Amino acid sequence: MSDTATTAAGLESNPFVQMQRRFELASSLLALDPGLAKVLETPAQEISTSVPVQMDNGSMRLFTGYRVQHSIARGPAKGGIRYSPDVTLDEVRALAAWMTWKCAVVNVPFGGGKGGIICNPRRMSQHELERMTRRYASNLLDLIGPERDVPAPDMNTNEQVMAWFMDTYSMHTRATNTAIVTGKPIGLGGSQGRLEATGLGVALTTRESLKHLGLPSSGARVVVQGAGNVGGLGALFLHEMGHKVVAISDIFGAIHNAEGLDMPALLDYLKEKGTLEKFHGAEAIANSELLTLDCDVLVPAATENQINSANAPDIKAKVIVEGANGPTTADADRILTEKGVFVAPDILANAGGVTVSYFEWVQNRMGYFWDKEDVFRRMETIMVKAFDDIVAAAQTHDTTPRIGAYCVAIDRVAYCLQMRGLYA
Repeated sequence: MSDTATTAAGLESNPFVQMQRRFELASSLLALDPGLAKVLETPAQEISTSVPVQMDNGSMRLFTGYRVQHSIARGPAKGGIRYSPDVTLDEVRALAAWMTWKCAVVNVPFGGGKGGIICNPRRMSQHELERMTRRYASNLLDLIGPERDVPAPDMNTNEQVMAWFMDTYSMHTRATNTAIVTGKPIGLGGSQGRLEATGLGVALTTRESLKHLGLPSSGARVVVQGAGNVGGLGALFLHEMGHKVVAISDIFGAIHNAEGLDMPALLDYLKEKGTLEKFHGAEAIANSELLTLDCDVLVPAATENQINSANAPDIKAKVIVEGANGPTTADADRILTEKGVFVAPDILANAGGVTVSYFEWVQNRMGYFWDKEDVFRRMETIMVKAFDDIVAAAQTHDTTPRIGAYCVAIDRVAYCLQMRGLYA
């Protein structure tokens, strides 16, 4: 591979560069002042922090953690914390920016933030994870708070991690403060419906996409990459809507059945076995083959850059609904547009999670909690309105739904920044 090709491949795999390319397209359509555009594009604050941890065997290990606040123009920074060996600062920057645009698309009063620690949580005990979480939380005390920056779960973190995070913050402030994080256990101020929210948002966005395109409201052949809370529960909701989930994957591999998978049974099996391997009534296929299967709807719900310039020409889906953050590169966008594929972008399709996180934050602050039906009803109203907004923006600017979503988000954040002015 030539140096030029290597550089191009590196840029395509850099999520922050991919975010910038979409931002620049949208900002040009909005005719933003270049100075304002630069402020909107650049993270407001970022921290790299050393996280020393006493391991169970008595040794000491040093982990690196990050927290990026991309924007607080519309409200406190909001965004998850991920634990992964693959965490990079550019990834966290991109995820924080996507949170800014996501919150603006669904019009909730948050900015964007994100955090992560470079580690392999699968090789750490529960006690080691707790010590690492508490030290990381204490390192961020000057940056976070219910009115400043509100973390949440993300890849390889969960409600237990959020409980440790909340407790650490509360011990330092000498008062139990449940609004410091979202995605907590129900008994500690978590919201009904939060676990299902992102998957349900994917299903609702699929429904609205099919309706917009004049396609049948049931019977679509769906392929899902990822079987966690987003992919697995999204697939379950789509199954309940009458669609046929013909393939799904986890980190170990993918399975396929052209007649459709029994999603309730599959999720029970996954919960028991921890893998999709050898699930009855399905054949094993390679993860790389999954994305190019013949289907109506493709839901990438794993991680970034899964649909790229190498495999986009072979995509057969009519509709892509992005359950993951940044699963499609900018180069792939161009190819998919030429093929006529409708892409419901991540900053809309997976915004169900942050919408219900906002509800959790609201419920914590007022001390009154809603039932699951109320949460889902409120969420559906917001998601449908957001879908209509981005379709309208795409039509107004004669662009794709993704760039339409960026136009909606950037315009809302720019308005807040301009009205607030620059403090000097």
